[in-house]
Amino acid sequence: MRRSLVVGNWKMHGNSESIAALASGLKAELAAIGQVDIAVCPPSAYIDSTRRILDGSLTYGAQNLCPQPEGAFTGEISAEMLADIGCHYVIVGHSERRSLYAENDDIVADKFIAAQRGQLTPILCVGESLQQRESGETLAVIEQQLNAVIEAAGISAFSAAVVAYEPIWAIGTGKTASPEQAQAVHAHIRSVLAAKDAEIATAIRLLYGGSVKADNAAELFAQEDIDGALVGGASLDIAAFSTICKSAA
Repeated sequence: MRRSLVVGNWKMHGNSESIAALASGLKAELAAIGQVDIAVCPPSAYIDSTRRILDGSLTYGAQNLCPQPEGAFTGEISAEMLADIGCHYVIVGHSERRSLYAENDDIVADKFIAAQRGQLTPILCVGESLQQRESGETLAVIEQQLNAVIEAAGISAFSAAVVAYEPIWAIGTGKTASPEQAQAVHAHIRSVLAAKDAEIATAIRLLYGGSVKADNAAELFAQEDIDGALVGGASLDIAAFSTICKSAA
């Protein structure tokens, strides 16, 4: 049975005081939960301070990385640098990176490969827009995004990766895919991977991300192929995020 994973994506929120309070609160609230893996991804400026506060009680990661290991790339952070400060996970292909920063499937694949080169576990985000869903293109879009990484990295790379389905139309909008809609896409993701390697497809953890809240988490986690969540806004609320994590456990 796959162990659940809940990841809090704090995005570009907070300051040193609020981040410290959030990390301290989560450490106190969640450290004793033993049946679920929990990670947080702070803004890069606060990764190290979060590390110091968590002190091994929770896992942490980054929201982005540069595909290059080093060089003249002002403002960027490599996988090797993130690993050096103890990061375990890194998010790649988030819809906001795809839409706001024009990261296409090839760039996402490069970042996925770079993450693993630096000994990080990539959390690969895939998802469709509202227009694509209404046009009946959801599964084709997801398959294209997955295959771009499979072709570049190889199916074996998914043995050390996580995939998160985040319907773009449900991120930060308050809308959530129904448990049945989310399960259908998660099942499709697993089937795409199973066509390449059934063992990897069975073992990989698939997360749902898209307005996950305390009051809808349990129903989502009850679905056969949903192994946890990539949580945005609710991960900034200690009580809400704690409830989500306990629902996964």
